Amino acid sequence: ATVSEPAQKCCAENIQPFLTSILEELMGPVSSGFTEVRSLFDKEVNEIVQNFQKTNDITELKENVDQLMNLPFNSVKMEPCYLKVNLLEELLQDLKNRFKVYHIDFMIQRTQNFMQQLMENAVYTFEQLFSPSRQADSAKVATVLEKVKLRVLK
Repeated sequence: ATVSEPAQKCCAENIQPFLTSILEELMGPVSSGFTEVRSLFDKEVNEIVQNFQKTNDITELKENVDQLMNLPFNSVKMEPCYLKVNLLEELLQDLKNRFKVYHIDFMIQRTQNFMQQLMENAVYTFEQLFSPSRQADSAKVATVLEKVKLRVLK
């Protein structure tokens, strides 16, 4: 009871007024990173579709979709996504000094983990939605791939 009122007053005067601007500043790199994840998924699926349209090879398509399932764990391909979030380090340095924000590296790592999880969810959903259509007529498969991709991106 003794600490509650001064703590609330301190928060209301020294932290609350800055929360909106801090959130907006932090969301730039975070949004950029998640947009990069979306773009990477889109690019990879487009390559699968284009490759299938050239070859019409269902076996190769299956291999490509299986490779897509490993995308979240491919550090080389995911690196551009992760780099977008590294900009948080600069932004958080100011917060560290003003508001005593610690464990900046942990915040960045958690954000990158969420990005990897998002990619895992995207490729898993893609595989689950596409799987029943693998046996379809090869003329329809490219269309199904595109529809599934758009559904996942939604």
